[in-house]
Amino acid sequence: MSSLFRSEEMCLVQLFFQTESAHNCISELGHLGLVQFKDLNPSAAAFQRRFVKEVKKCEEMERILRYLEKEMVKSNIVIAATKEKEMSTFEKLEQELREINRNHATLRQNLIELMDIDSLLRMTEDFFEEVLEINFMSMTVSSHITSRRNSNSSTSGALHLSFVAGVIKQERFPAFEKVLWRLFHGNFVLRHAEIQATEELQAVRGAVKKDVFIIFVQGDHVREKIRKVCEGFRASLYSCPKTLYERKQMSNSVMTQMEDLRMILRRTEEYRAGVLTRAAEHVQEWGSKVKKMKAIYYTLNLCNIDITQKLIVAEIWCPVSDLAVVQNALIKGSEQSGSSVTPVLNRIQTQQTPPTFNRTNTFTEGFQAIIDAYGVGTYQEINPAPCTIVTFPFLFAVMFGDCGHGLVMTLFAVWVISQVTDVVIGGRYIILLMGMFSIYTGLIYNDCFSKSFNIFGSSWCVRPINETLHEYHHLQLNPSVPGVYSGDPYVFGIDPVWNIASNKLSFLNSFKMKMSVILGVSHMLFGVTLSLVNFVHFRKFQDIFLQFVPQLIFMLSLFGYLIFLILYKWCITLRSETAPRILLLFINMMLFDYQSEHVLLYGGQKGLQIFLVLTAVLMVPVLLLVKPFLIYRTRMKTRHQVSRATLSQEHMGDISVYQAIHTVEFCLGCISNTASYLRLWALSLAHAELSEVLWRMVLQVGLKISSGMGSLMLVVLFAAFAVLTVTILLVMEGLSAFLHALRLHWVEFQNKFYEGSGYKFTPLSFDSLLKTQQQ
Repeated sequence: MSSLFRSEEMCLVQLFFQTESAHNCISELGHLGLVQFKDLNPSAAAFQRRFVKEVKKCEEMERILRYLEKEMVKSNIVIAATKEKEMSTFEKLEQELREINRNHATLRQNLIELMDIDSLLRMTEDFFEEVLEINFMSMTVSSHITSRRNSNSSTSGALHLSFVAGVIKQERFPAFEKVLWRLFHGNFVLRHAEIQATEELQAVRGAVKKDVFIIFVQGDHVREKIRKVCEGFRASLYSCPKTLYERKQMSNSVMTQMEDLRMILRRTEEYRAGVLTRAAEHVQEWGSKVKKMKAIYYTLNLCNIDITQKLIVAEIWCPVSDLAVVQNALIKGSEQSGSSVTPVLNRIQTQQTPPTFNRTNTFTEGFQAIIDAYGVGTYQEINPAPCTIVTFPFLFAVMFGDCGHGLVMTLFAVWVISQVTDVVIGGRYIILLMGMFSIYTGLIYNDCFSKSFNIFGSSWCVRPINETLHEYHHLQLNPSVPGVYSGDPYVFGIDPVWNIASNKLSFLNSFKMKMSVILGVSHMLFGVTLSLVNFVHFRKFQDIFLQFVPQLIFMLSLFGYLIFLILYKWCITLRSETAPRILLLFINMMLFDYQSEHVLLYGGQKGLQIFLVLTAVLMVPVLLLVKPFLIYRTRMKTRHQVSRATLSQEHMGDISVYQAIHTVEFCLGCISNTASYLRLWALSLAHAELSEVLWRMVLQVGLKISSGMGSLMLVVLFAAFAVLTVTILLVMEGLSAFLHALRLHWVEFQNKFYEGSGYKFTPLSFDSLLKTQQQ
């Protein structure tokens, strides 16, 4: 039980083990997850450490694994679960896969070029026929021919044309044509056409659009200039025969080559898929082993090696209760490596503050995470997590009290737990408890989707006030009317008759506000009491009398008495017209205002209140002055030198300032913290009113429809009611209540006893590494 309410007792242990057994020993410790290695050479540069190269090799292996996984995702290959097989050399696998990808890319590019040539040969036949006509007509008449398909030509006399043919991206063609026109002033014939995309062409080339073009010019000199322009626009130029017979032969040859390339590409893709499929069976195992190796070599870099290079020296933080387990793991690792020297463990004394280690399980880790988010506890101070398991969901439920909404939340948590999604939702047990506590508080409020249960029968009888009800058309519950209230309270929770009373909101407002004050002050007093446990454990007996006792007296004198007033007023019978208000009584008590018109609750109240206020005021100088004075007096007695006296006085100034800040923060914090707990009242009323608004404006409207379409409208309105309930009341209101409960624990509760100035125990744990990898 001590380890549950307090962090584990830690010790610093020095280890000695042989170099050849270091890998196995640290591997066994990593499987345990119970030791944290200290850095024995923090000033050493990275290049001076022995195992830096091994760490870099592991990082290179991780890069290779990421590359393999990326290729598997591209090929839609499912990565199999980890299997217990030997780790193979996957550097060769990467080289093989890269070579396959290079060959595949080359073959694919060759196929694209052959497809472009095929399109060029098929689509330029009519271009050649047109140029032959132009050449024939130019022998008889010299004219300027306007190019069809937005082309330009200029001829004079008989033409002896040469040509340049190729393929260019469609987006570049307008600029390409404009440059040709400006350079050659129309002394060419240009023809082009878009390549029609087929399914195969889109699969190989993608969404890139290309045009086939052919340019007829006179003279080789101009043709060479056009070739350079084509190269500048990254157009692919292909040789095209001049005769029809040669073009058909070339087309047949291209088709044959394309079929061969398609077959080779299919074989290459099948082989690549086979390589990736075989690798997918081992990639998870390889990733796990590489992470373990990297963690081991990183840990070895934190250790020292003796002069003989045969022994490794390490220092570890370890729970005292697990020393025997750690020693057995080291012996096992040493035996696995065949070492003849048994590892040695020496527990050493240290003035360093050990790390904080709170042992958790699946149920408690979520609540411990809430505490650690505020700050990791100081070593060996009391751990609020076990108390938070009860108080956190309860305060949430006070603000979220509705047994219907709580049931939905509980069922959701049960479903999440049954799916074992601990990686996705680590706080599933927090949701479960919040839902269960919400059901409990919802039953107390007698509130289920804004409606009440009448299980035990009402304690109120409305017959004596029937005349008032008929006259004013509303029900006003007044216990002073004879025969209205039976005198026996409702068995459990709030009487259901309040659900139809016109003064329901006034009653719930008063009840929940006072309940919030009682819960808040009780919660803070519990926090102050826990500080006593810390003082006793750390043997700070002086702080018990100079801090705990004055703080407790201060709170009980003022806010403890406020709780007494609330409970006392609940226990006596008063008329609502003459009953004094608790808030005014408390304010008058602090101001010593006791005029004759002020009504008191009991005899001797004035004297008791004056005594309590004076007692609380006297605790302030005790908190502010006594502790610094006693510390100063103790140090003055032990002073031997003037310099030490000066230092002592300077240090005493710091102590006095710190004590003054702590005192002012506590005294003013008691007031502000008590007011802060009123959020329990505000959010509870808001949740209830929102739930009632949804009922009246959505679902109740559907229930009142009596037309033929009433059933359909009821289904639609019920769906809207369900959606709004989930989004507004469960999600938004639930998140709001969660954050407010978190604030009440962090600020109002934990600051009474919890320092949170420690640092977390981060052991070498392979389980944590693999869980991070899965996330």
